Amino acid sequence: MRLIFQGRNAEVAAAPLRESRVFADGHNTPQTAALVLGALEDRTELVLLNSRLTPRERAAQRESIAGILPAGEPALVLFTSGTTGTPKAARLARDNLEANARAANEVLEVDSRSRFLCVLPLFHVGGLGILFRCQLAGATVLLHERFDPQAVARELREGATHASLVSSTLARVLEHGDAFPPAIVAVGGGPVPGPLLERARKAGLRVVQTWGMTETCSMATCERPRDADGATAGPPLPGFEVAVDAGEILVRGPAMMRGYLGQPPLQGGFFRTGDLGELDARGRLIVHARRGDLIVSGGENVYPAEVEAALLAHPSVREAAVLPASDERWGQIGVAYVVTTASDGELRDFLEARIAKYKVP
Repeated sequence: MRLIFQGRNAEVAAAPLRESRVFADGHNTPQTAALVLGALEDRTELVLLNSRLTPRERAAQRESIAGILPAGEPALVLFTSGTTGTPKAARLARDNLEANARAANEVLEVDSRSRFLCVLPLFHVGGLGILFRCQLAGATVLLHERFDPQAVARELREGATHASLVSSTLARVLEHGDAFPPAIVAVGGGPVPGPLLERARKAGLRVVQTWGMTETCSMATCERPRDADGATAGPPLPGFEVAVDAGEILVRGPAMMRGYLGQPPLQGGFFRTGDLGELDARGRLIVHARRGDLIVSGGENVYPAEVEAALLAHPSVREAAVLPASDERWGQIGVAYVVTTASDGELRDFLEARIAKYKVP
């Protein structure tokens, strides 16, 4: 793997650790990349902490697993809310991470000629997944310390073949260009609004939607670049199985985490993700919402992702997030936080023409 950091070649030789467990803040730097590679060679459990948390929050995460012995195999540990909202320490073993990277490389067409742009944080599995894909393929990682839409647009124009973004960051990149070489851009974190998808594709980008989580070592489903239609998050990656039970998405495969620290290991059956969705007739996944995000308003289910997508379809809306709030009459209602120049009334009229009235924040 070759690593270019902020436009300059960087050394990424595995850093020997020789300890059973190491904690590190997951900054997007060559040093973090070297720690990751070193941990997986030294049978070390590397705990990557969110560098954006306060010192007190990071200390609390360290303390939460202080009494749990390392498992004695190379692994990365990332904190995730799981399906409960309470942070859990997910242990991702080397074979899990490599299984995911191998499957993702096949789907995303990553090989030794690829130049994969990484602006996602390395303390998240989305950023780490890029490192492992490029390590397996002998590809180049274009690592950026943080997301800068102008810098991302420049990398795409100058030869990046792949990138991973979310809808809001993709929209900001498109503010800095409307014509790019045909890079494959994997977008996770929720459905891509139709107008944004059309705009990106008109600009030449090959956008594919994905779905996954920390527990699956990054993406578990992904559209294939050759037939992506933007209607789903795609079929399962090779080796994954996805099922839906009572609306909840279940998944299993060799890339599943070992388990949460302090809890029994996974036994190889289906893992209940807490996400809500369905499989279409082609076996492709349609994601509705996180179970924890579901808003029940007057007995009706409201999926924040659907309302956010409707808001983002407005030409004056740059970013949108919908959260639940308690309400004496309805039990819960949705509250929208929007970056826009449009008025409240204009947005309500826009939404009422597109979604049911009970879904309008």
